[in-house]
Amino acid sequence: MVIKTTHKIYFKDARKMDSVPSNSIDLMITSPPYPMIEMWDAMFKKNNPAIKKALKIKNGEEAFELMHKELDKVWEETYRVLKNNRIACINIGDTVRTIDDNFQLYSSHTRILEKCIKIGFKALPAVIWRKQTNRPNKFMGSGMLPANAYSTLEHEFILILKKRCKRKFMSEGEKINRRKSGFFWEERNLWFSDIWTGLNGISQKLNFNKIRKRSAAFPFELPYRLINMFSVQGDTVLDPYLGTGTTMFASMCSARNSIGFEINKNFKDFTIKKSKNFIKFSNNYIEKRLNNHLNFVRSKIENEKNYFKYKNKSHNFFVMTNQERFISIHNLKSIEPTNKNSIEVTYREKPISYNAFI
Repeated sequence: MVIKTTHKIYFKDARKMDSVPSNSIDLMITSPPYPMIEMWDAMFKKNNPAIKKALKIKNGEEAFELMHKELDKVWEETYRVLKNNRIACINIGDTVRTIDDNFQLYSSHTRILEKCIKIGFKALPAVIWRKQTNRPNKFMGSGMLPANAYSTLEHEFILILKKRCKRKFMSEGEKINRRKSGFFWEERNLWFSDIWTGLNGISQKLNFNKIRKRSAAFPFELPYRLINMFSVQGDTVLDPYLGTGTTMFASMCSARNSIGFEINKNFKDFTIKKSKNFIKFSNNYIEKRLNNHLNFVRSKIENEKNYFKYKNKSHNFFVMTNQERFISIHNLKSIEPTNKNSIEVTYREKPISYNAFI
């Protein structure tokens, strides 16, 4: 059976996603513009002139609230388009800023969480993404002297929100697809921790004409994990702030469909250029994931003489649990534009098979 996914980009404002039907999305993952980060001031001012006025008169609290009122419209639309019993993931960092000689923290993760709960979302335990830096000059304030220094922000939050109850898989076809979409035992132990380390931020420079000079993109591993944790193959993933397309490409690599919104139409050429080289990147990423599991198996056999009771049917290697026997990860075969703002991905029918003794 030929496996295909479709990836649609709407070059329009996500505050009104009228092109997306209600109750049609299986998972939302995004990292929005961060309120009170100066690189996003111009965008927020354009959304609401009152924000420009608040910043001009140096009223930080009012500017912060007005910026979040613009983001609120996206969270409301997300709740509308998300299917019942599905998940929304929002990567957001808090901000420190000096306005009118007042230095303070602006807690965006708290503000977003409060709004989403009012909309109707149920909060699940959040993930703290630890972005540690070892730069010797990272500490800010008054050097070695008390009392005007402050702690540096070396983490961001990934808010995990649920629309209503837990998802159920009723038909036999749904259950089979769920088993195919599983993750490995050792991945579960790593991914479902509330603190993530080792996911380094990517370069913020964008060497491409007609788009902003800096990116706020998260690393590929972040949406890849979330997609595999909270959706199954063939689901549709939404990113209301698509930007450089990281969520869309992680969806391709995971055999999910995707929909993205990006207000800057100049990202189109950037995305098309990136997609042309993505098959190699994706297949290497999948191979690395499978090899990581093989190394885990070898380590268990060599160091602990662990006996594996189960073998995966698709990839022909040992796994820890019965649930992992049906995991099936397919390499990408082709990526083709289907119309001006849509891309179709075709996958290889047979997953990579390994030697039986592994």
